[in-house]
Amino acid sequence: MRGVVFICSCKFQPVGTLINSPIFTASEHSHLLTTYLVLAWTILAVQGIYLSCLLFAFRRKNDPAKRNAPPISIIVCAHDEFENVKTLVPLLLDQDYDDFEVIVVEDRSNDDTYDYLLQATKVHDKLRMVKVKFLPEHITGKKYALTLGLKAARHAWVLLTDADCRPAGKQWLRSMASHAGEDKKIVLGYSPYAKNSGYLNAFVRFESLITGIQFMGWAMLGSPYMGTGRNLAYRKALFLETKGFNKHLGVMGGDDDLFVNQHATSANTTVCMGADSLVRSIPKDTWRTFLYQKVRHLSVGKRYRLGDQLRLGVFSITWVGTWLFVLPIMFQPLPLTPWLWSGFIVRQILLETLVRRASRKLGDAFEAWKTPLLDFNYAIYYLGTGLVALVSKRIRWKI
Repeated sequence: MRGVVFICSCKFQPVGTLINSPIFTASEHSHLLTTYLVLAWTILAVQGIYLSCLLFAFRRKNDPAKRNAPPISIIVCAHDEFENVKTLVPLLLDQDYDDFEVIVVEDRSNDDTYDYLLQATKVHDKLRMVKVKFLPEHITGKKYALTLGLKAARHAWVLLTDADCRPAGKQWLRSMASHAGEDKKIVLGYSPYAKNSGYLNAFVRFESLITGIQFMGWAMLGSPYMGTGRNLAYRKALFLETKGFNKHLGVMGGDDDLFVNQHATSANTTVCMGADSLVRSIPKDTWRTFLYQKVRHLSVGKRYRLGDQLRLGVFSITWVGTWLFVLPIMFQPLPLTPWLWSGFIVRQILLETLVRRASRKLGDAFEAWKTPLLDFNYAIYYLGTGLVALVSKRIRWKI
């Protein structure tokens, strides 16, 4: 990413200005021109291959779900989430499933969360509350709360979601459980953000979709690298046998993606897609809170396996490079630039096709016509947040 920044801003001059600068001799000018064109074509080619791989993943048929319906414990952590818990708990208890329990971990709340759960557990046999009384110094709050909830779970499979999430319907639990086969240990689900009006909401949904396309797509291609705790199931035994979050106890975040990155393989991981499997989350309503949230998420990526870091690095560099390096060259009166336009158009077609097809297969169709503008802004967003996350030493949970 730093290389892209340097190339696009060298001496704070446009690429075309550098190429046509009189300080270069004819031979140097020719060599520089060739270098720029080769680099531009490389960026477009690599980005095209990356998008094509994901498009291929979403063209494949889903693995048939195994209708074995094992008993499952749904776990939710809540800190000052009274309004969300009051809305979510009835939706979880209303799931069309035979053998399940709902565990809400009440994490030292200062509102009415505890009182509500205390009364609700007296009415609903399937609802249980685990209360966090104190927080050890060596572990973050979310990880400690989840650990207590997982240890309290009565069933072999656990299904995680967040207090500000809403299952798409009564079949969510059944849909996720149908993929919990005997040979699997992790089930990845998709969790889009709720659709509202405004450009920020469109961008939040687009960014979440691109993330979902990647981690679900690469999992289908045999290289799972992350999951989202808003919709994630795994075996309780996997958590206990691997000592849970022991390797990243003090890291803010990572209770979902780092855990999956550490333990997911092509053999033990599967994906669950479709409208019934969705859990929608409440999106951020200001750019400040959204960007802070994404910096926190991206900062965890520094701890992924090296191969996953390299693959995601290629994705981000070529995406940013397409708009900040290739596009300026395309507007210069240089030989072969019409061919660059052709490559750029092919890349756009691949991206819009991927957005349309993948979002529908995931169960939450996205307006593909919005892609070009969101695509450009995504490059700017990724450059800024990526660099901040790269150099950040300490990340707080909230602003």
